[in-house]
Amino acid sequence: MNLTTQFDGLTLANPLMPASGPLVGDYEKLHFMCLQGCGAVVTKTISTKLPVIPKPCIYGDKDFVMNSELWSELPYQTWVEDILPKYSLNKDRPLIISVGYSESDMETLIPLLDPYADAFEVSTHYVGTNLSVIEGIVKTIRKHTLKPIYMKISPHIPSPELFAKTIKNAGANGIVAINSLGPTMKIDIQDRKIVYGNDAGFVWTSGPIIKPVALATVYKIKQAEPTLTIIGTGGIKSADDVIEFLLAGASAVQMLSAALLKGKDLYSKIILDLPKALSKYGFNSVSEVLNTVLDRSVDYTGVVPTLIPEKCIACQLCKDICPYFAIEYPQIITIDPVKCFRCGLCVAKCPTKALIFKK
Repeated sequence: MNLTTQFDGLTLANPLMPASGPLVGDYEKLHFMCLQGCGAVVTKTISTKLPVIPKPCIYGDKDFVMNSELWSELPYQTWVEDILPKYSLNKDRPLIISVGYSESDMETLIPLLDPYADAFEVSTHYVGTNLSVIEGIVKTIRKHTLKPIYMKISPHIPSPELFAKTIKNAGANGIVAINSLGPTMKIDIQDRKIVYGNDAGFVWTSGPIIKPVALATVYKIKQAEPTLTIIGTGGIKSADDVIEFLLAGASAVQMLSAALLKGKDLYSKIILDLPKALSKYGFNSVSEVLNTVLDRSVDYTGVVPTLIPEKCIACQLCKDICPYFAIEYPQIITIDPVKCFRCGLCVAKCPTKALIFKK
């Protein structure tokens, strides 16, 4: 199975890379991502100022992470003089260096980091929503490098399509979509206290819970600016998730939060699972997924779900959740075709797939 993906002069042996964050904050962590088999490696965001980070700063739940952790806690000089030269000695895959945040930061950082970068990722998380400011950052970076530039979009940007057009015209090659969602909040009821937050009380949320937002953003951008490269991130936890992002328009993907929730070896597990997942869905390569056009047809009539009796365990979950009171259980699940709205909730929630849409 060919897992290779290529874009902007970069070749990745597979489409999975780490997202910028605590798992890529020094040489040991970058090297770990190589050992995991990632197709490319991304650094933690390097800036000219050191962050002030509250402790604790990372909260993990079943399907999301909340964090008030910021950019690299190491000075940029340590990256330039120690980490990146050491990593580059045996570099065998693309290295994307994450940088932030202002034009003045880029004037300082890009010339110093350019010898080690195969591409740059630029976080706009703390820049705001003013597209003229973001445009200026892209132009400043482009003055100092010929390497690919990927602007990382935050969910609070009002128009991903306009963001994409702006950064493309300014000289960027693509977009990383999306950054964490927020601001959000974590409250300890017992102590009547906001926890894990910054001095304003807020954290940022990432992980599987934000995947639907990330997928929609990737798709919107690809439809608006098909020549832009998109690196999808936000909610990936499995090989199936990787395939979904590629189908939505991403050329590669990043993951971090799921590894914080499920273990750091999740990278190698997903890469190992990817050929099997591709084969299961009838794909022969990653490039075949990338060349697939999603079906956008919509049915406004619908059909009443069909019960497969031998799969039904009589849990009656469908009856309990039906918002149209269309399901009853007189010894067997029955659906009133008059009351049924064909909404699909029961089909989606049935734990044994005993309810299906059959046309």
